[in-house]
Amino acid sequence: MPPPPLPAVTVVIPVHNEADYLPGALPELFKEMDLVKAAVTVVVAENGSSDATADLVRKAQETFANLELLELATPDYGAAMREGFMQATTEWVALFDIDYFSGKFLSDALNLSESADIVLASKRADGADDRRGVTRRFATWTFNQILKIVLASQVSDTHGMKLVRSDVVQKIAPQVISTTDLFDTELVVRAERAGYRIAELPASVEEMRNTRSSLIKRVPRTLSGVWAIRASMRGGRG
Repeated sequence: MPPPPLPAVTVVIPVHNEADYLPGALPELFKEMDLVKAAVTVVVAENGSSDATADLVRKAQETFANLELLELATPDYGAAMREGFMQATTEWVALFDIDYFSGKFLSDALNLSESADIVLASKRADGADDRRGVTRRFATWTFNQILKIVLASQVSDTHGMKLVRSDVVQKIAPQVISTTDLFDTELVVRAERAGYRIAELPASVEEMRNTRSSLIKRVPRTLSGVWAIRASMRGGRG
């Protein structure tokens, strides 16, 4: 009897102006993906870069046959994620960052495929090892409390690595109003409200480089975005 077919996964990685980081990161990423018992396609969703990011991905395609490039004109992390997710034709779609990825998480998440529609890598779940600075850890805790109070979410962490069943994406993503920082958060919250099964795995997090976005600048944008999600949901769109 032939072995069962491998699960198929599209890994979406939004990037913007990562020409300095990509040459070292991509080989490490594919080493991790080689550990996963799945047919993995990596989609680098380049959005609005002004450097050689896209050219470097095209060059890397000569080495990595399962690497694809998605190009968007406007710098927008959430919009790049949305486009990559919506274009995926595999059963599963995963989100990684170019400086935050894990073959172990993807393997463990796929092992939950019979009992979950979304699997989140949580920095706040029991057993998580969050080695980021105190300020970043406090920001994650605060954001989670806001989601609990404002959106009645019960998950412990919506940011970071995740694996989502593609039919959930196709059903829920068209309802999502957020781009930028909150696309995946809103996707998870709307899926949670719709009754999809969500599992969380403890994440190990150690910053590989200094954060590229200002936490202070993100706070008002994030608060405004959460209230916009709440208003949209109350308006009958989720």
